[in-house]
This record gives sequence, C-alpha cells and structure tokens, in this order.
Amino acid sequence: MLIQLENITKNYQVGTVTVTALQGIRMDIDHNEYVAIMGPSGSGKSTLMNILGCLDTPSSGSYLLNNNRISDLDDDRLAEIRNREIGFVFQTFNLLPRANALQNVELPLIYRGLPAAKRRTQARDALASVGLADRMDHKPNELSGGQRQRVAIARALVNNPSIILADEPTGNLDSRTGDEIMEIFEGLHEAGNTIILVTHEEYIAEHTDRIVRLRDGLIERDEAANGGH
Repeated sequence: MLIQLENITKNYQVGTVTVTALQGIRMDIDHNEYVAIMGPSGSGKSTLMNILGCLDTPSSGSYLLNNNRISDLDDDRLAEIRNREIGFVFQTFNLLPRANALQNVELPLIYRGLPAAKRRTQARDALASVGLADRMDHKPNELSGGQRQRVAIARALVNNPSIILADEPTGNLDSRTGDEIMEIFEGLHEAGNTIILVTHEEYIAEHTDRIVRLRDGLIERDEAANGGH
C-alpha cells in the first residue's frame, strides 16, 4: 500500500476558536491508483491535500507513505520525501517568471544535488513527455495557460515521484485546454503513476477511477468513478 491514513484529524486555532478541518479520516491508496478528492468549500479537501503532500502535519492520527511514518520524520527528511516522493501540480502553476521552462523543470533536481548535465537531460525528457520539446527556452509569460500547466506537470514528474498531487489543475484553464491537461494525466496514469487530484468539477473527477467525497472534514462517500477505467 502506498498511502495509509488512519484516523487523521486536523485542528486550527483561529483566535480563541478551535476549527476542526478533518475529523478522523481513514483512507488507503494503492500504487497506480487514480483518485479524485472532491467536496464543497470548507470540506477539508485542501487540508487533506496538504497532509498527503507533507506540507502540513495532522493534529492526530497516523500517515504512512511508502512505509515511512510521516510523524516520525524530522524537517530535513520530510523535505527530502516531499522532493523525491511527491510531484505537485497547482492551479496557479507556481512557475518562476524569470526562468525558462527547462530551468523551472530542473528545480527539484537542483534541490537533490544532481549534476547539471544530468539535470538538463532529465528536465528535457520530462518536457518532451508533456509535448513541450519545442518550448524549453520559453519563459512562462511566453507560454499559454495550458503550456504553463504542462511545464508544471513536467516539473512534478522530473524526480519520478511515487505520487503526483494535483490541486485544481484545470481551474485556471478553459474547458478545451483542461481536457488536454486531463489527457496528459490519463497518459501518466497508464504509464504507472499514482495520481491524486483535488477538484470541485464533476466532469474532471469522471476522468479518474475513484472519487473520495468529503463533507465537514469527514469522508462522505468513497466510490468508483463512472468514467473509471
């Protein structure tokens, strides 16, 4: 099992008030699953995404990722796991504006300390895999929204992570471009990648195999997607 969440809770302190974002989430995700996490605003899906991505820690409960107990790890080891095991794709792309596509994709490899020649080769391969072999020298402002998201996907892929976590990856794109991005995810899943997608769009979730629906910090339903393969 790739991911095992056992009784995960998350509370935030807002002034004198304690806000409960997650109240006892249990969920397993296996290698090569393609999962959508859905729910209305305030349902806890962003909090869950941040915990899965090791960007945040639960208030209680246990998170095993590839048999690593996340709560036992120090900050350095957590940063290493984030960089090596998890590829992030965000709605806002999160690209460095002054860096070209190749340099943006190289970033996670710089953190890993890979030599320059190896970094460039891996970054080129990742960009080619999302159809951007001819756009490597372009900066984000010279690319369309769909191309920017492809750069972000290439950056997420470049470390060959265990999981790709995508947070509203089509949220800033028109529906045709969104469909193209979903086709890329489809191909990545078929190539053996585990993909977890947060979305509020039913038609996006239908691309996946499994939909986990949250409400008020709890799993309301965990079901096969109609469009699942």
